[in-house]
Amino acid sequence: MRIFAYCRVSTTEQTTENQVIAIRQKGYKVIDSRIVSETVSGSVEAMKREKFKMLINHKMEKGDMLVVLKLDRLGRDNIDVQSTINLLTDKGIKVVCLDLPVADLSSAEGKLMLQMFSAFAEFERNRIRERTREGLERAKAEGKKLGRPRAKSTTLAVNAKKAEGLSQSKTAEALGIGIATVKRHWNLRTIPNHGRVAVK
Repeated sequence: MRIFAYCRVSTTEQTTENQVIAIRQKGYKVIDSRIVSETVSGSVEAMKREKFKMLINHKMEKGDMLVVLKLDRLGRDNIDVQSTINLLTDKGIKVVCLDLPVADLSSAEGKLMLQMFSAFAEFERNRIRERTREGLERAKAEGKKLGRPRAKSTTLAVNAKKAEGLSQSKTAEALGIGIATVKRHWNLRTIPNHGRVAVK
């Protein structure tokens, strides 16, 4: 069985050296050519990470083992992690994560543990949706306006350039904004504390 290790850090100020040491101290003899290190944000889905995708699609084969130090190395969130593990197990690759009570995620116990994580994650997502809905309903009941704030500063800037005699295209160029944005604000003027009104 060939053993591969995937190590990830989020910034260039960090290194993966400690992850490699920890994996080897656990008894996994990974040769240097089978260690893949990557600097990429944890918010990026696993299969959208260039080196991880290359590892899974072009280097690993059925019967190989992938070792990671922490679960978040395998995906952006619980759903992504499970998708990645399913992809690997479907390819016949054994997945080991060293920060979990059951290291072998492709085992029956590992799959059960992931199902439990998934249930907790789904519960939390539902609670977030409920809290968001409750917050919106409370804001409406209190008469608060919802949605994006109006761009008064853009209207003021466009008005200023218009007063200088600039055309719409020159105004867009001077302000570094699109011509469509200029046209939206061209016939608007701002009234303190009252938002914007159209100029007839």
